[in-house]
Amino acid sequence: MLAFIPEYTNLTEVLLDHKLAKLGDAYVNFLYSLALSKIKQEATGKKVEGRLLADAFKKAGLREYLPSRIDRHKQADAAEALIVYAWIQERMTMEEGLEILEKTEDKTEAFKLLLTTAQSKLEL
Repeated sequence: MLAFIPEYTNLTEVLLDHKLAKLGDAYVNFLYSLALSKIKQEATGKKVEGRLLADAFKKAGLREYLPSRIDRHKQADAAEALIVYAWIQERMTMEEGLEILEKTEDKTEAFKLLLTTAQSKLEL
């Protein structure tokens, strides 16, 4: 665990942590790029679109944990925060994340599964 990351008592605290989302942005983009590289069998670097993350976040049923007036950008941030927090807490390994992202060609479905897995493993 990283000492500078607090242990949260509920899911909403994780989802609303803007600094955690910044770290999550880098982690999610790396994880996605690595998954694509494995699928294509060549090194590649891609940024995950905010719209994709926001759609996956909603499909995962996580929207209810945020205040009502949260835009798509903040929903994508919340998704990134959740994914990296599960990794920081050592509840979901990078390898597990890669397996999930490689399972399906539907990117929204892959990230939905990644989010629901992270949520269930955190038990918040």
